[in-house]
Formats: sequence, C-alpha cells, structure tokens
Amino acid sequence: MTLKNNSAIPKRKKTLGQIMNSEGVAGYVFILPFLIGFLAFIILPMLLSFGFSFTRYNILEKPTFIGLENYITMLTADPKFWKTFGVTLYYVFFSVPLRLIMALIVAMLLVKSTKLSGFYRAVYYLPSIIGSSVAVAILWKRLFASDGVINALLHSIGINSTTAWLGNSDTAIWTLIILAIWQFGSSMLIFLSGLKQVPVSLYESATVDGANGIQRFFKITLPMLTPTIFFNLINQIISGFMAFTQSYIITQGKPRDTTLFYTVYMYQNSFTYSKLGYGCAMAWFMVLFVGLITLILFKTQNKWVYYESERK
Repeated sequence: MTLKNNSAIPKRKKTLGQIMNSEGVAGYVFILPFLIGFLAFIILPMLLSFGFSFTRYNILEKPTFIGLENYITMLTADPKFWKTFGVTLYYVFFSVPLRLIMALIVAMLLVKSTKLSGFYRAVYYLPSIIGSSVAVAILWKRLFASDGVINALLHSIGINSTTAWLGNSDTAIWTLIILAIWQFGSSMLIFLSGLKQVPVSLYESATVDGANGIQRFFKITLPMLTPTIFFNLINQIISGFMAFTQSYIITQGKPRDTTLFYTVYMYQNSFTYSKLGYGCAMAWFMVLFVGLITLILFKTQNKWVYYESERK
C-alpha cells in the first residue's frame, strides 16, 4: 500500500465558527472591549501620569523634565502635604473600622430571612449607591449646619445647641466620618453572604456544649468571617484613601485644613494651581503607600485570617 502525498489532499476551509472554537478566538473577541477600555483609560493614563510626575507641567505648556524635584519638594518642603496626609490617615483609621463594625451588626440582624428581608437589604444598601453623590454631600452639609436638622433634633430633646459642626476643627472631620459610616451597605451585603456560608452544624454543636451567644460569636462566627473581613478591609482602606467628594463639597477642607483630604489637595495642585506634574507625583506617592499597606495585610493574613480549605 502506498501513502498518498499529503500535498495532493485538498484542505478543507474552516468556517468562522470553527476557527473561533478551535483557536479560542471567541474569548479574545468578547474581552476585547474591556481590554481596549482598560488599556486606553487605565494603563495609558497611569503611564502618562508616572512620566509627568518627573516634569514641571502646567497643561498649557510642554512638560519640562526636572527629575525627582517634585518628590523632594513634596516630602521635604511642603508642610501642607503632610497635613493633608495626616488628615486622610485619621479619616481612614476611624471610618473604616467603624463602618465595618456597623456593617457586621446590621448583617447579623438581617441574616434570618423574612418577608421584608429583601426590602431592608435594599434600604440599607441604598446609601452606598448615593452616598458619594454631590446631592447627598450638599444635604449632609445642611444637616450639620448651625441651623440644621441635627441642632434642631438636639433642641427638641432639651439640648440647646447652636454648634457649627462644620466650622469647629474638633467636630468637622467627624461629620465626614459619620457620613462614611452611614455608607456601610456594600460591606453589609458581603458580610451577609459570608454569614450564610457558616455551617449551621457548628452552632448546633456549640449550643449542645453549652456555649452562649457571645461565645458562639467569638469562637465560630468571627473566625469563619475573617476571609470576608479581610476582603472588606482591603476594599474599604482603598476607598477611604480615595475619598474626595465629602471634603470637596461639604467642607472645602475647612476649618484650617482639618478636613482637607489628600485627594482634594492633589486636585488643587493639578488643576487649581496648574501644577499637574506635582499632582501626578502626589498620586504616585499615594499609590505606593496604599500598595504598601495592602502588601502588609496580605503578608500578615496567615496570622489572623482563617481559611477552612487550608485547615490541616
């Protein structure tokens, strides 16, 4: 028997569907819009901003390369930089834990399904959707005005208060922290999902052994929720350092820059003072700082985060 020459065998043309299935082209076609948007609106602007951070650039003129001058000025000759950085740290340090605690408390109250569970979850989630809007910021500003609703409520219970909450350097930052705590909806839904994954058999065994509600919470619920807490913590820390609308609309950084967030000062340098290169340097400093915190959390998670799949 002789073998036929392969070149003599006519090759069948593949249809478009066969090409997409055999070569995996379909997947690339479907993710192409995302890839284009990701490269054009995230990666490219990041690379440009990194390059601008080494320049003196006021948008109207060509950027002038100045090396590390922006970073040196930022770290050694700009006291307002450290002021805004400290204000933002203070805001994140208090708002993130309090928001997570509030979210966990509400999630535990809503974990049992009732006829109105869906309604309550939607209501509690709503502030997370509208909380960062300009309209809510203006409303919040009116609530805490000297003639606002908060003072009126205090007056109705016998406390004669005319405090200008937004004009007092001791209370202004806390009005923004309270707003952040009020936006606990997204974390609450994630906690709710985590609570439903805790095996009921663990609670039953603990109840048989005589454990009370507090013991069940600290010995079962909290350890089983540590992966969810870790996830929420990372997201909320990043969100906290990115906070902008609250400071820009409600307080404009007043009084005496005690509510001037880092992002607002970065915006002012970039677009108000026409120092875009300096603003880009500030942005990259924050990226590195948040990245460092995230790295530390990931490196230390094995000391406090419990993953059932990794249990020996």
